[in-house]
Amino acid sequence: MNKQEKIKNFDPSQPGLADESIFGLPFSAEESEIVIIPVPWEVTVSYGAGASEGPQAILDASFQVDLHHQEFPELWKLGMHLDLGEHSDKWTQQSEEYKALAQPIIEALEKGEVIANHPKLQSDLDKINAVCHEMKETLRERVLYWSNKGKKVVLLGGDHSTPLGYYEAMASQHDNFGILHLDAHMDLRIAYEGFTYSHASIMYNALQLPQISKIVQVGIRDFCEQEVEVAQSDRVVVFTDRDLKHETFEGVSWKIQCENIIAQLPQKVVISFDIDGMYPWYCPNTGTPVPGGFSFEQATYLLSKLAESGKEIIGFDLVEVAPGENDDWDGNVGARMLFHMCGVLAKNNSMHVGNLINFRN
Repeated sequence: MNKQEKIKNFDPSQPGLADESIFGLPFSAEESEIVIIPVPWEVTVSYGAGASEGPQAILDASFQVDLHHQEFPELWKLGMHLDLGEHSDKWTQQSEEYKALAQPIIEALEKGEVIANHPKLQSDLDKINAVCHEMKETLRERVLYWSNKGKKVVLLGGDHSTPLGYYEAMASQHDNFGILHLDAHMDLRIAYEGFTYSHASIMYNALQLPQISKIVQVGIRDFCEQEVEVAQSDRVVVFTDRDLKHETFEGVSWKIQCENIIAQLPQKVVISFDIDGMYPWYCPNTGTPVPGGFSFEQATYLLSKLAESGKEIIGFDLVEVAPGENDDWDGNVGARMLFHMCGVLAKNNSMHVGNLINFRN
């Protein structure tokens, strides 16, 4: 059965097919316009754990997402496929193994120890940095593999260290692009806790790629002195949660704020969405929750406005979703945000996603 036959025979009003790919869609990777690469990784986690389980939680919840999205009612017909395979299984195993090595290093640092004075810990730190580098390189090649097949490729983390190889793949294809970074944290620490590829260092590492001309951060409400110094670069623009809320209280609309945010971006844009950018009740189990943030609707509005702005969205990552022990709320929110972001990417790239459903004619 070819793709058109599958579309004809698939009923999007029925429950998703749990034995199929993400969102219960029946399409193979070759038949799908969007390929999602899951990276179940959280080696350098420094507070709450669980982000490595995010891709699975989102997959599990995705079968309950109604596909008739008001803004993108025919998005499902494009096909979205989760790229599961040996690389994903390997990353899961390595994440567990090397996270266990990282914890004694973090505990020693919390006690004020100098890692260089402990040969075993220093050796383990070197091993961790090496395996994180290996993961980054494998991811970069996997992104390019699908990109070269004409697919729109997106990343599903894992902690926020995971997209660096994704950005490197984009940098090999685009000589100038920016990152719209939605997050509670700046992630501009330099090799945080000695880990070159720390989740808290992703945007600092991204700045080392000359093709990334601007990082525009939105929702920031937690940072250190070192990060503020890095953020003084003319390549970083920060919209803190405090400043955005202050403007709101003074009467500035979210529409105007979104226009100001988008105006700071270059023509080509990658979206990096750390789920903890939102209010914590949307992501109660994320690794480092912080009071404050933006709502689900504010985030989707900003992303939809970006899609309509004339800027070119070349990709996105969604990270730091962590499931709870007794509920699937975080996965549910993550799956619905992922679906919306796929719609934004598709619409912006002139893929047919249907017309907005208007209930107020």
